[in-house]
Amino acid sequence: MEYFYFHNCLYEGVWKQNKRRFTDRTPTWDVLHKYPHDYKWCSSATLDEPLRDHGAGGSVEHVNEEAGSVWLERITRTYPHTVWLNPVARALGLLGSTTIIRRLLSERMLPDHDRKASKAR
Repeated sequence: MEYFYFHNCLYEGVWKQNKRRFTDRTPTWDVLHKYPHDYKWCSSATLDEPLRDHGAGGSVEHVNEEAGSVWLERITRTYPHTVWLNPVARALGLLGSTTIIRRLLSERMLPDHDRKASKAR
C-alpha cells in the first residue's frame, strides 16, 4: 500500500508528509505512471467550494493550472477501482463540491447516504 496526501482535491502534486507538503511534493503524473492500473485509489474529503475542484486557479493553496476535475478524470481512467469516501451525512447538506465529486466519480462516492436512507424507507 502506498499513500499520498492532497488538500481538498487532487491537483498536479501530492506529498507523503503533511508538514512538508510545500517542499517535498511528488508530481501526480509520476504517481499515474509508476503504479499499475490494478492499484486501488481511495480518497476521503468533504469540500466546501465548487471552484476548488471545478476550475483552474481554484485551489486555496496555490494557482493550479488545471482543474481538480481534470485530475479526478485522469485518476478514474487510470485506476478503475477508484472510490471517494465522504465523511459527511447528506442530512448535513451536500456541499457544492461534494456533488461535483460524486458526479465526476460516476457515483463511486461512499457511503452514499441517499441510497441507504431510501432503502430504509
